[in-house]
Amino acid sequence: MYRTFRTVGPGQNRRTGYMLPTRTGFLAEAFADIGAALEKHHLATTFSWQDVAQRYRRSRVGAFWLTINMGVLIGALGFVFGTLFRSPMDEFLPYICVSLIIWSFISSAINEGCTAFISAEGIILQVRMPLFTHVLRTLYRNAIILGHNILIYPVVLLAVGRAPTWDVFVAVPGFVILSLNLLWIMLILGVLCARYRDMTQVMQNLLQVIMYLTPVMWMPRTLPDGISRLLLDLNPFYHLISIVRDPFLGQLPSATSWTACIVFAIVGWAAALLLFDRYRHRIPYWL
Repeated sequence: MYRTFRTVGPGQNRRTGYMLPTRTGFLAEAFADIGAALEKHHLATTFSWQDVAQRYRRSRVGAFWLTINMGVLIGALGFVFGTLFRSPMDEFLPYICVSLIIWSFISSAINEGCTAFISAEGIILQVRMPLFTHVLRTLYRNAIILGHNILIYPVVLLAVGRAPTWDVFVAVPGFVILSLNLLWIMLILGVLCARYRDMTQVMQNLLQVIMYLTPVMWMPRTLPDGISRLLLDLNPFYHLISIVRDPFLGQLPSATSWTACIVFAIVGWAAALLLFDRYRHRIPYWL
């Protein structure tokens, strides 16, 4: 899809020296880039492993420092909010454990997705590689951290004397749908933040507000009677968390949550493909 030239010619990127692909069909550039990234998925997985390893280089505990920090946070918030809400600890502690782990994955993926292209500026301007690889790299990196953090869950169950149910396997398709939604969100934000750098700070502040509006540290049944259920049903992040969290709590996600997340994925990817196809070739200039 890319060709290298020593001199800059018509249609050639003046910063990278790569010939910009010409349009050959509707969304051709977007599909070509994403298809090449998926075909060479080993690049994203290798980079993500290196990112985690480099971050904790020379540390004896390594990435498990994140797990330790998350465990301490879950224990502290579980005790404080469980006492404030007067919830049974054997019910509230597993709830806040899974909620915080999943929300940490979602928020980190979105925040880092804002800088997916910016942080890979050196690679984008020097190496022939599909741009979507850097989005996959960001998601894989956070998935590795999620894999470390989820080890807290069986420890919490053991502490409260509960056992997991077979419903936990339903979290696998839920995680796939969650990841598909995160990918289009990260792709859109990566393009927008490459052009408008202030968007990164806007998203960080917005996610903090969304966290308090989403049942992460509080349970839906604690809502006052005067508050409509629409507060939850109209919150997309509530549905994204529910399709993964509910199976860990021995419940099946509602049909509303499944439907909402699938619709989000379809509509979101349609918008992301249009945006990426339109502005993909401009990203190196914006960097």
